[in-house]
Amino acid sequence: MEVSRTRHFGKAAENLYLTQSAVSFRVRQLEGLLGVELFSRQRNNIQLTPAGEKLMPLAESSVLLEQRIRQEVAMADGKNQQMSIGATPNLWDAFLQQQLSMLMNTAPGIALNAVAHSSGNLVRQIIERTLDLAFVFDAPKVDELTTIEVMSIPLYLVATEESASWQDALEGNYVLVDWGTSFQIQHAQEFKGARPPVLQTNTGRIALDCILSNGGAAYLPASLIRPYVDSGRLHIVPGAPVIGRTVFASFHAGSGREELIGQVIDQIVNQVSVPVVLTMPESR
Repeated sequence: MEVSRTRHFGKAAENLYLTQSAVSFRVRQLEGLLGVELFSRQRNNIQLTPAGEKLMPLAESSVLLEQRIRQEVAMADGKNQQMSIGATPNLWDAFLQQQLSMLMNTAPGIALNAVAHSSGNLVRQIIERTLDLAFVFDAPKVDELTTIEVMSIPLYLVATEESASWQDALEGNYVLVDWGTSFQIQHAQEFKGARPPVLQTNTGRIALDCILSNGGAAYLPASLIRPYVDSGRLHIVPGAPVIGRTVFASFHAGSGREELIGQVIDQIVNQVSVPVVLTMPESR
């Protein structure tokens, strides 16, 4: 994994506090065990082979599983329970980041591990038992997973300048945030003929920083924009539809930790049981 990340045996050895010959020997051992070459070794251009590309996600899962085993065994006295929670970057931005510190205070017997990944990676980690609970916008259709609807998040079109309509707002520096498949479909239906965005991102905070620094508009949740709307730095665009996104919680149906997972979901959802809603301006 380290050689793949650095593309250099010497740099990998330095980061791992090993000699370069030791790293090279271990890679050759692994290749001999698997019967394939994992790297194409060209001068100053070390690349994963197709076999190496297939091994990488399995190697990452193995490392996560080893960490999980060590944590669980260390906590076997029952004083603490390990809980690994994941979400897409946008869901951390939209609500989960604010709930993490509250969860730490209200659940002192739980040792938390928080990760941000794409929906596909989160689902894979739950199936591989390296992740307990994932929050996603698009419900995964996987038999092994239990998926429940937990809440809805309204998204508002906001702009740094007051606009008479969404057409005016989208004429400027519009930043398109990926809030999931359903959002993309509704967005395309609502804004037919709009100019292409100047930036696309899968992180609401990137969009927020961009429009605050350079001017423009974006669809963002109330939790991110409220202080800027209150101070007048951002304005809700009149007449623009509020697009709601449903949040789903997914976990392994046979994890044996359903009670603990249910408690964590309840604590998180109860903290945001009253959604943050902003007052929409009247169309001019």
